[in-house]
Amino acid sequence: MPSAKPSTPVDLSVDLGPLHLANPVMTASGTCGYGLEYAPYMDLSRLGAFTTKSITLHERKGNEPPRVAEVRQGMLNAIGLANVGLKRFMAEKVPELPKVGCPIIVNVAGWCVEDYVAVCEALDPLPEISALELNVSCPNVKDGLEFGTHADRLCELLAGVRPVVKRCALVVKLSPNVTDIVAMARTAIDGGADLLSMVNTFCGMAIDIRTWRPKLANRSGGLSGPAIKPLALCLIDRVYRGAARDAGVPIIGMGGMETWEDAVEFLLAGATGVAVGTATFVDPAAPITIIEGLQAYLQDRKLSSIRELIGQVRG
Repeated sequence: MPSAKPSTPVDLSVDLGPLHLANPVMTASGTCGYGLEYAPYMDLSRLGAFTTKSITLHERKGNEPPRVAEVRQGMLNAIGLANVGLKRFMAEKVPELPKVGCPIIVNVAGWCVEDYVAVCEALDPLPEISALELNVSCPNVKDGLEFGTHADRLCELLAGVRPVVKRCALVVKLSPNVTDIVAMARTAIDGGADLLSMVNTFCGMAIDIRTWRPKLANRSGGLSGPAIKPLALCLIDRVYRGAARDAGVPIIGMGGMETWEDAVEFLLAGATGVAVGTATFVDPAAPITIIEGLQAYLQDRKLSSIRELIGQVRG
Protein backbone atom coordinates (compact mmCIF):
# COMPACT_ATOMS: atom_id res chain seq x y z
CA MET A 1 0.00 0.00 0.00
CA PRO A 2 1.29 3.52 -0.74
CA SER A 3 2.37 5.53 2.27
CA ALA A 4 -0.54 7.53 3.65
CA LYS A 5 -0.11 11.28 4.11
CA PRO A 6 -2.83 12.43 6.50
CA SER A 7 -2.03 16.11 5.85
CA THR A 8 -3.26 15.75 2.26
CA PRO A 9 -7.08 15.74 2.21
CA VAL A 10 -8.70 13.53 -0.42
CA ASP A 11 -12.30 13.16 -1.52
CA LEU A 12 -13.41 9.58 -2.09
CA SER A 13 -17.05 10.45 -2.76
CA VAL A 14 -18.71 9.56 -6.05
CA ASP A 15 -22.07 10.15 -7.69
CA LEU A 16 -23.71 7.07 -9.16
CA GLY A 17 -26.59 8.65 -11.01
CA PRO A 18 -28.94 9.84 -8.26
CA LEU A 19 -26.85 8.14 -5.56
CA HIS A 20 -24.17 10.04 -3.69
CA LEU A 21 -21.74 7.66 -1.97
CA ALA A 22 -19.03 8.49 0.54
CA ASN A 23 -16.64 6.25 -1.42
CA PRO A 24 -16.89 3.99 -4.49
CA VAL A 25 -16.46 0.63 -2.72
CA MET A 26 -19.39 -1.70 -2.13
CA THR A 27 -20.21 -5.37 -1.82
CA ALA A 28 -21.31 -7.46 -4.79
CA SER A 29 -24.68 -9.18 -4.70
CA GLY A 30 -24.81 -12.77 -3.57
CA THR A 31 -21.67 -12.71 -1.45
CA CYS A 32 -22.55 -10.96 1.81
CA GLY A 33 -26.11 -12.02 2.55
CA TYR A 34 -28.70 -9.45 3.53
CA GLY A 35 -26.45 -7.06 5.41
CA LEU A 36 -25.90 -7.64 9.08
CA GLU A 37 -24.38 -11.11 8.61
CA TYR A 38 -21.11 -9.31 7.86
CA ALA A 39 -21.30 -6.79 10.71
CA PRO A 40 -18.97 -8.84 12.98
CA TYR A 41 -16.26 -8.80 10.32
CA MET A 42 -16.15 -5.19 9.13
CA ASP A 43 -17.63 -1.79 9.87
CA LEU A 44 -20.35 -1.77 7.24
CA SER A 45 -20.94 1.96 7.69
CA ARG A 46 -17.55 2.61 6.07
CA LEU A 47 -18.71 1.12 2.77
CA GLY A 48 -19.91 3.28 -0.08
CA ALA A 49 -22.93 0.97 -0.37
CA PHE A 50 -24.07 -2.55 0.47
CA THR A 51 -25.68 -4.80 -2.14
CA THR A 52 -27.89 -7.62 -0.89
CA LYS A 53 -28.21 -11.07 -2.37
CA SER A 54 -30.93 -11.60 -4.96
CA ILE A 55 -34.54 -11.31 -3.82
CA THR A 56 -37.22 -13.17 -5.75
CA LEU A 57 -40.99 -12.95 -5.51
CA HIS A 58 -41.21 -16.32 -3.77
CA GLU A 59 -38.83 -18.01 -1.35
CA ARG A 60 -36.23 -20.27 -3.00
CA LYS A 61 -34.12 -23.08 -1.57
CA GLY A 62 -31.72 -22.90 -4.50
CA ASN A 63 -29.93 -25.68 -6.34
CA GLU A 64 -28.99 -29.06 -4.92
CA PRO A 65 -25.49 -29.39 -3.40
CA PRO A 66 -22.66 -29.38 -4.13
CA ARG A 67 -23.17 -25.75 -5.13
CA VAL A 68 -19.63 -24.34 -4.81
CA ALA A 69 -16.34 -25.57 -6.23
CA GLU A 70 -12.93 -23.95 -5.90
CA VAL A 71 -10.93 -23.75 -9.13
CA ARG A 72 -7.53 -22.33 -9.95
CA GLN A 73 -7.62 -18.55 -9.35
CA GLY A 74 -11.36 -18.56 -8.82
CA MET A 75 -14.58 -20.17 -7.69
CA LEU A 76 -17.59 -21.73 -9.37
CA ASN A 77 -20.98 -21.33 -7.77
CA ALA A 78 -24.43 -22.59 -8.62
CA ILE A 79 -26.31 -21.43 -5.55
CA GLY A 80 -29.46 -20.97 -7.60
CA LEU A 81 -30.63 -17.69 -6.06
CA ALA A 82 -31.51 -19.17 -2.68
CA ASN A 83 -33.29 -16.47 -0.68
CA VAL A 84 -36.14 -15.79 1.74
CA GLY A 85 -38.46 -14.31 -0.87
CA LEU A 86 -40.10 -10.87 -0.99
CA LYS A 87 -42.58 -11.31 1.87
CA ARG A 88 -40.02 -12.47 4.42
CA PHE A 89 -37.41 -10.01 3.16
CA MET A 90 -39.75 -7.10 3.81
CA ALA A 91 -40.85 -8.42 7.20
CA GLU A 92 -37.53 -9.71 8.56
CA LYS A 93 -34.66 -8.04 6.71
CA VAL A 94 -35.78 -4.55 5.68
CA PRO A 95 -36.30 -3.32 9.28
CA GLU A 96 -32.66 -4.23 9.99
CA LEU A 97 -31.19 -2.45 6.96
CA PRO A 98 -30.74 0.97 8.64
CA LYS A 99 -28.28 -0.67 11.03
CA VAL A 100 -25.93 -1.31 8.10
CA GLY A 101 -25.18 2.41 8.06
CA CYS A 102 -24.68 2.96 4.32
CA PRO A 103 -26.91 3.07 1.23
CA ILE A 104 -28.55 -0.25 0.38
CA ILE A 105 -28.86 -1.71 -3.11
CA VAL A 106 -31.24 -4.67 -3.38
CA ASN A 107 -30.59 -7.18 -6.14
CA VAL A 108 -33.84 -8.36 -7.76
CA ALA A 109 -34.28 -11.57 -9.76
CA GLY A 110 -37.23 -13.24 -11.48
CA TRP A 111 -38.38 -15.67 -14.13
CA CYS A 112 -40.84 -13.41 -15.94
CA VAL A 113 -41.46 -9.70 -16.31
CA GLU A 114 -44.31 -9.88 -13.82
CA ASP A 115 -41.98 -11.27 -11.12
CA TYR A 116 -39.56 -8.37 -11.47
CA VAL A 117 -42.35 -5.81 -11.57
CA ALA A 118 -43.98 -7.17 -8.42
CA VAL A 119 -40.75 -7.17 -6.41
CA CYS A 120 -39.62 -3.74 -7.63
CA GLU A 121 -43.04 -2.18 -7.07
CA ALA A 122 -43.07 -3.45 -3.48
CA LEU A 123 -39.51 -2.36 -2.64
CA ASP A 124 -39.28 0.97 -4.45
CA PRO A 125 -41.25 3.03 -1.87
CA LEU A 126 -39.19 1.78 1.09
CA PRO A 127 -36.87 4.53 2.40
CA GLU A 128 -34.40 1.93 3.69
CA ILE A 129 -33.50 1.06 0.07
CA SER A 130 -31.57 3.37 -2.27
CA ALA A 131 -31.36 1.34 -5.47
CA LEU A 132 -32.73 -1.76 -7.16
CA GLU A 133 -30.35 -3.89 -9.22
CA LEU A 134 -31.98 -6.07 -11.86
CA ASN A 135 -30.25 -9.43 -12.00
CA VAL A 136 -30.72 -10.37 -15.66
CA SER A 137 -27.47 -12.27 -15.90
CA CYS A 138 -27.35 -15.20 -13.48
CA PRO A 139 -25.72 -18.18 -15.22
CA ASN A 140 -26.62 -20.86 -12.70
CA VAL A 141 -30.42 -21.06 -12.78
CA LYS A 142 -32.71 -22.29 -15.51
CA ASP A 143 -33.53 -19.44 -17.92
CA GLY A 144 -31.52 -17.07 -15.73
CA LEU A 145 -29.76 -15.55 -18.72
CA GLU A 146 -32.81 -15.00 -20.89
CA PHE A 147 -33.28 -11.31 -20.16
CA GLY A 148 -29.57 -10.56 -20.12
CA THR A 149 -28.66 -12.13 -23.45
CA HIS A 150 -31.59 -11.08 -25.66
CA ALA A 151 -32.03 -7.38 -26.38
CA ASP A 152 -35.75 -7.65 -27.10
CA ARG A 153 -36.38 -9.46 -23.81
CA LEU A 154 -34.37 -6.85 -21.91
CA CYS A 155 -36.42 -4.12 -23.59
CA GLU A 156 -39.59 -5.90 -22.52
CA LEU A 157 -38.36 -6.21 -18.95
CA LEU A 158 -37.38 -2.56 -18.64
CA ALA A 159 -40.64 -1.45 -20.20
CA GLY A 160 -42.38 -3.20 -17.33
CA VAL A 161 -40.03 -2.27 -14.49
CA ARG A 162 -39.05 1.32 -15.26
CA PRO A 163 -42.54 2.79 -14.67
CA VAL A 164 -42.80 1.26 -11.18
CA VAL A 165 -39.30 2.30 -10.04
CA LYS A 166 -39.94 5.94 -9.22
CA ARG A 167 -37.85 6.63 -6.12
CA CYS A 168 -34.93 4.20 -6.21
CA ALA A 169 -32.08 4.27 -8.69
CA LEU A 170 -32.49 1.51 -11.29
CA VAL A 171 -29.40 -0.62 -11.95
CA VAL A 172 -29.10 -3.24 -14.70
CA LYS A 173 -26.50 -5.95 -14.07
CA LEU A 174 -25.08 -6.97 -17.43
CA SER A 175 -24.09 -10.49 -18.41
CA PRO A 176 -20.62 -11.07 -19.86
CA ASN A 177 -21.93 -14.18 -21.63
CA VAL A 178 -23.03 -12.32 -24.76
CA THR A 179 -21.63 -11.64 -28.22
CA ASP A 180 -21.86 -7.83 -27.96
CA ILE A 181 -22.03 -6.43 -24.45
CA VAL A 182 -21.93 -2.85 -25.73
CA ALA A 183 -25.18 -3.45 -27.62
CA MET A 184 -26.78 -4.85 -24.46
CA ALA A 185 -25.55 -1.83 -22.50
CA ARG A 186 -27.15 0.50 -25.03
CA THR A 187 -30.37 -1.47 -24.73
CA ALA A 188 -30.32 -1.07 -20.95
CA ILE A 189 -29.60 2.65 -21.20
CA ASP A 190 -32.31 3.20 -23.79
CA GLY A 191 -34.70 1.32 -21.52
CA GLY A 192 -34.13 3.75 -18.67
CA ALA A 193 -31.30 2.30 -16.57
CA ASP A 194 -29.80 4.89 -14.22
CA LEU A 195 -26.72 2.72 -13.68
CA LEU A 196 -25.03 -0.33 -15.15
CA SER A 197 -23.26 -2.95 -13.06
CA MET A 198 -20.80 -5.35 -14.66
CA VAL A 199 -19.78 -7.98 -14.90
CA ASN A 200 -21.67 -10.91 -13.50
CA THR A 201 -20.00 -14.31 -13.44
CA PHE A 202 -18.89 -16.20 -16.54
CA CYS A 203 -20.36 -19.61 -17.37
CA GLY A 204 -17.93 -22.30 -16.22
CA MET A 205 -17.56 -25.95 -15.34
CA ALA A 206 -15.22 -28.24 -13.41
CA ILE A 207 -15.03 -32.05 -13.53
CA ASP A 208 -13.87 -34.42 -10.80
CA ILE A 209 -11.39 -36.73 -12.55
CA ARG A 210 -11.87 -39.40 -9.87
CA THR A 211 -15.61 -39.77 -10.35
CA TRP A 212 -15.85 -38.33 -13.90
CA ARG A 213 -18.74 -36.21 -12.68
CA PRO A 214 -19.19 -32.41 -12.70
CA LYS A 215 -18.09 -30.85 -9.41
CA LEU A 216 -21.37 -28.94 -9.27
CA ALA A 217 -24.72 -30.72 -9.03
CA ASN A 218 -26.02 -28.12 -11.48
CA ARG A 219 -23.29 -29.29 -13.92
CA SER A 220 -22.16 -25.72 -14.63
CA GLY A 221 -22.13 -22.47 -12.69
CA GLY A 222 -20.78 -18.96 -12.51
CA LEU A 223 -17.03 -18.37 -12.45
CA SER A 224 -15.80 -15.53 -10.22
CA GLY A 225 -12.53 -14.53 -8.60
CA PRO A 226 -9.14 -13.29 -9.86
CA ALA A 227 -9.31 -15.40 -13.04
CA ILE A 228 -11.99 -13.16 -14.55
CA LYS A 229 -10.49 -9.76 -13.71
CA PRO A 230 -8.76 -9.11 -17.09
CA LEU A 231 -11.97 -10.10 -18.89
CA ALA A 232 -14.09 -7.83 -16.70
CA LEU A 233 -11.74 -4.88 -17.20
CA CYS A 234 -11.86 -5.31 -20.97
CA LEU A 235 -15.65 -5.38 -21.04
CA ILE A 236 -15.96 -2.35 -18.75
CA ASP A 237 -13.57 -0.41 -20.97
CA ARG A 238 -15.66 -1.31 -24.03
CA VAL A 239 -18.97 -0.37 -22.46
CA TYR A 240 -17.62 2.87 -21.00
CA ARG A 241 -16.22 4.04 -24.32
CA GLY A 242 -18.95 2.56 -26.49
CA ALA A 243 -22.10 3.48 -24.57
CA ALA A 244 -21.97 4.65 -20.95
CA ARG A 245 -19.63 7.66 -21.14
CA ASP A 246 -21.56 9.58 -23.77
CA ALA A 247 -24.89 8.69 -22.18
CA GLY A 248 -23.71 9.87 -18.77
CA VAL A 249 -24.63 6.53 -17.17
CA PRO A 250 -22.20 5.42 -14.43
CA ILE A 251 -20.84 1.88 -14.19
CA ILE A 252 -20.39 -0.22 -11.06
CA GLY A 253 -17.41 -2.42 -11.93
CA MET A 254 -16.76 -5.86 -10.51
CA GLY A 255 -15.15 -9.17 -11.39
CA GLY A 256 -12.13 -10.59 -9.59
CA MET A 257 -11.42 -7.54 -7.46
CA GLU A 258 -9.20 -8.32 -4.47
CA THR A 259 -6.96 -5.29 -3.84
CA TRP A 260 -6.92 -1.52 -4.00
CA GLU A 261 -4.70 -1.82 -7.06
CA ASP A 262 -7.49 -3.77 -8.76
CA ALA A 263 -9.95 -1.03 -7.82
CA VAL A 264 -7.71 1.63 -9.39
CA GLU A 265 -7.66 -0.36 -12.63
CA PHE A 266 -11.45 -0.62 -12.68
CA LEU A 267 -11.81 3.11 -12.09
CA LEU A 268 -9.31 3.96 -14.81
CA ALA A 269 -11.22 1.67 -17.20
CA GLY A 270 -14.40 3.67 -16.65
CA ALA A 271 -16.11 2.39 -13.51
CA THR A 272 -17.41 4.97 -11.04
CA GLY A 273 -18.14 2.42 -8.32
CA VAL A 274 -16.42 -0.89 -7.57
CA ALA A 275 -17.91 -4.00 -5.98
CA VAL A 276 -16.07 -6.71 -4.06
CA GLY A 277 -17.48 -10.23 -4.03
CA THR A 278 -15.50 -13.46 -3.96
CA ALA A 279 -12.56 -11.79 -2.20
CA THR A 280 -14.73 -11.45 0.93
CA PHE A 281 -14.74 -15.26 1.26
CA VAL A 282 -10.97 -15.10 1.78
CA ASP A 283 -10.87 -11.82 3.72
CA PRO A 284 -14.24 -10.47 4.91
CA ALA A 285 -12.66 -7.06 5.50
CA ALA A 286 -11.29 -6.78 1.95
CA PRO A 287 -13.59 -3.85 1.02
CA ILE A 288 -12.32 -1.79 3.95
CA THR A 289 -8.71 -2.53 3.02
CA ILE A 290 -9.47 -1.39 -0.53
CA ILE A 291 -10.99 1.87 0.71
CA GLU A 292 -7.90 2.59 2.82
CA GLY A 293 -5.64 1.72 -0.10
CA LEU A 294 -7.48 4.06 -2.46
CA GLN A 295 -7.15 6.91 0.02
CA ALA A 296 -3.43 6.31 0.39
CA TYR A 297 -2.99 6.02 -3.38
CA LEU A 298 -4.63 9.40 -3.98
CA GLN A 299 -2.48 10.99 -1.29
CA ASP A 300 0.64 9.43 -2.74
CA ARG A 301 -0.23 10.71 -6.24
CA LYS A 302 -1.23 14.12 -4.87
CA LEU A 303 -4.74 13.76 -6.26
CA SER A 304 -7.57 15.48 -4.44
CA SER A 305 -10.52 13.39 -5.66
CA ILE A 306 -11.21 9.78 -6.65
CA ARG A 307 -13.15 11.20 -9.59
CA GLU A 308 -9.86 12.18 -11.20
CA LEU A 309 -9.29 8.48 -11.97
CA ILE A 310 -12.57 7.59 -13.66
CA GLY A 311 -12.12 6.65 -17.31
CA GLN A 312 -8.61 8.07 -17.46
CA VAL A 313 -6.77 5.04 -18.88
CA ARG A 314 -4.35 6.43 -21.45
CA GLY A 315 -3.94 5.44 -25.07
